[in-house]
Amino acid sequence: MSHNSNGSHLDLQTSSSNTCEKNELRVEAEYEPEWVHGVTLVMVIMGITLVVFLMLLDVSIVSTAIPHITSQFKSLEDVAWYGSAYTISSAALQPLTGKFYTYFSSKWTCLSFFAVFELGSVVCGAASSSKMLIIGRAVAGMGSSGMLNGALNLLAAAVPTEKRPTMIGVIMGFGQLGLVGGPLIGGALTTYSTWRWCIEGFYINLPIGGVVGALLLFTRIPDQQAKPPAREVMRLPFLYKFDLVGFILFAPASIMLLLGLQYGGNHYAWDSATVIGLFVGAAAGFAVFAAWERRMGAEAMIPAHLVCNPIVLCSSLLSMATFGFTMTLSYYLPIYFQSVRGKSALVSGVDLLPNILSQLVMAVGSGVLISKWGYYLPWAILGAILSSVGNGLLATLGPHTSIPRWAGYQALVGFGRGAISQVPIIAIQATIPATSTSTAMAMMTCAQTFGGAIFLAVAEVIFAQALRVEIPRYAPAVDAEVVIAAGATGFRAVVAAKELPGVVRAFAESLDRVFYLAVGLSVVQFGVAWGVGWRSVRKGKGKETAAAGVGEERV
Repeated sequence: MSHNSNGSHLDLQTSSSNTCEKNELRVEAEYEPEWVHGVTLVMVIMGITLVVFLMLLDVSIVSTAIPHITSQFKSLEDVAWYGSAYTISSAALQPLTGKFYTYFSSKWTCLSFFAVFELGSVVCGAASSSKMLIIGRAVAGMGSSGMLNGALNLLAAAVPTEKRPTMIGVIMGFGQLGLVGGPLIGGALTTYSTWRWCIEGFYINLPIGGVVGALLLFTRIPDQQAKPPAREVMRLPFLYKFDLVGFILFAPASIMLLLGLQYGGNHYAWDSATVIGLFVGAAAGFAVFAAWERRMGAEAMIPAHLVCNPIVLCSSLLSMATFGFTMTLSYYLPIYFQSVRGKSALVSGVDLLPNILSQLVMAVGSGVLISKWGYYLPWAILGAILSSVGNGLLATLGPHTSIPRWAGYQALVGFGRGAISQVPIIAIQATIPATSTSTAMAMMTCAQTFGGAIFLAVAEVIFAQALRVEIPRYAPAVDAEVVIAAGATGFRAVVAAKELPGVVRAFAESLDRVFYLAVGLSVVQFGVAWGVGWRSVRKGKGKETAAAGVGEERV
């Protein structure tokens, strides 16, 4: 009797789920998207741009304030966690956000993630201890996991495909000012005010967050596809539909990978049992996760049909390489100006303006031209070429490089990044069916986050190892470990004046090795850029592509 009761319950649940899915498909087939225009569109674009700006500002602004934070809390041993708590929580959650955007309203889902991000900001701003600050950073990272994906989903819901490149150019151009301008803002605020302005407290994030809320909260943004009410979604087999088992497998594997990269060469040797154990655990976790995702099929958190889609795969790799060298430059160009050139944090931020302004101009300009001409592949190739040349020239920087040269090298990199940064987004939104766009965008943003975290860790290893080789070469009387412990600017206080030119030269040579990494990532860009496809976003051609994509997915 009990067996029959359970069987009836399962049959009813399956029947309810199938009915819900059939109704959803029928509504979607009849659904005609409506687009946003006029003042409403301006409000939406402004809100989305501020969301991206705050998220990227959050990534880079803390680096400048860390010395002051460690002095305040006497917490030098916690330095790594101020960045990794944010990165790990964000990366681990990102694939799951695609499910939320697939089933729930894009607008309210994005605002919910933004609210969590703001909560983390409040905790950080009010932190009275190092542990409280780390918790706040983790909460902010959880919120940020759905912010970029949400911003791009809102854009897809607001404007048709052929108009998106211009909008994406504006959003990414101004939004990425947060990433490259973070050290400038952080240096200024830390120097002339307090580090709490930098740690996403009341003074920066909350007022801007209020503006975001005012712009998006009361603005109607229709979803790109019909979605059932939230109460109906909650009636579906939640554990299955949202692939929570996949998330439980993916999150620990991601955390072990990022912790292994964080600890290796810093807290522990690369061949230590701790680091090896973390990497082995991560590999085993990802293997089990891959097997589970294959079993889940189309309902997987990272579906195989998207992983095997060349456009999604190449777009994700392109985004990973782009963000990897962008993060590397955002951390190590300020070190060049502060350690090699002897500039202050504020002046080094000003010296980054050629990079910032050229990226902004090219992002907006390329977006306008893509909307006009339709094809985005040429901009990906151009961006990869400019980035490769620019990063190669940055690898020639020395203590006495002239201003026109280092400014011109930065401008080349900025133009390249501006041309290519929006291509992965446009490629996915122009070719992937609406039913899979949210999941594909989540995969891309996850790859982007991992790219930043992984290659920044690799850059740190390259820089530290290069210093250990170059300091004995140019300043034999100086202990390399003492210089490394003193930091990028503090070494001038512990090195004798007669040895200082040699140490400065060693820093310059070591930074060149880091920029070689950026060159390698630019070459990877050039290789994978060809895979985003020769397609047009202009009306008519885009529809044919989308229709073909739908057919492929149904098969």
